[in-house]
Amino acid sequence: MSFDRFGRNINYLRISLTDKCNLRCVYCMPEDMTFRPRAELLQDDEIFRLVDLFAGLGFHKFRLTGGEPTVRANVVDIVHRIAQTPGVKTVAMTTNGLLLDRLARPLAEAGLQRVNISIDTLNPEKFKKLTRWGDVEDVWAGIHAAREAGLKIKLNAVVVRGYNDKEDVVDLARLTLFQPWQIRFIEMMPFGDVASFQQAGIVTQEELLQTIGDTLGPVSLVDGGALDGEARLYQLEEALGTLGFISSVTQPFCATCSRARLTADGRLRLCLLREKEVDLLTPLRAGASDEELAKIIEDGIWWKPWGHGLAQDVIPLNRVMSEIGG
Repeated sequence: MSFDRFGRNINYLRISLTDKCNLRCVYCMPEDMTFRPRAELLQDDEIFRLVDLFAGLGFHKFRLTGGEPTVRANVVDIVHRIAQTPGVKTVAMTTNGLLLDRLARPLAEAGLQRVNISIDTLNPEKFKKLTRWGDVEDVWAGIHAAREAGLKIKLNAVVVRGYNDKEDVVDLARLTLFQPWQIRFIEMMPFGDVASFQQAGIVTQEELLQTIGDTLGPVSLVDGGALDGEARLYQLEEALGTLGFISSVTQPFCATCSRARLTADGRLRLCLLREKEVDLLTPLRAGASDEELAKIIEDGIWWKPWGHGLAQDVIPLNRVMSEIGG
């Protein structure tokens, strides 16, 4: 098992398969985003080698992210290979859902177990405004395909003040009355060139609970407030599903953090909101042995930061969200 210097067992790796995306969400990246050349990113065999090493170090939960992971060539083969790796217990994916209509069943058959699908509003016009390019009906098609394929579903909504923080939140919360899904409301986090916009757009958990409760009735805390991964859960009366709140900025959950991130260009990022990264791609391509790479990973995990420094105005500027993998 891999432990950091604070005694946290780090066993969850989020792997960004690409920095590319087929949307341009206003809180994620500029519309004219420039992506890295393919040769600068981890190739399939490099991902598999690193997954083997991480699994050997006790990592058992893997989540594929992007950019948008479904635009990666051979994504079904990648899922299958990771799912077959000894020690891997869970393979999940975070996706915008646009390509799930045709990929959900092949991905499930390959070994994918869970999908977190991003849908920030049910309103077609607002969805287009938030994503710049997207059609919400394509996301709904992906959600239905994921359900038919037997994948476990959570829906993610990044809440942006002035865009989707009122009736859109209520519409999404209402889905839990009829579907056994977890609808997750995610606080915006500041990164790179869009940090100022993100900071101005933060909407707190308390505000969201008030908005939901005023329209849909009492909302109760689930499991005494114990976190489900990153989310603190609530539930409407007689609802089939739950409401999750991920408040990384205003209510950080650093004490229970068990995750690390592998960026598409082969850096081990130890905290989402800290710039410190460990380069794995360079030694890998320079011929480092498995033992040498494992030592680099272990040393990096040991120095994982306790948490972010937003309260001290320390904002990560070296990447935007799509370059990290969320």
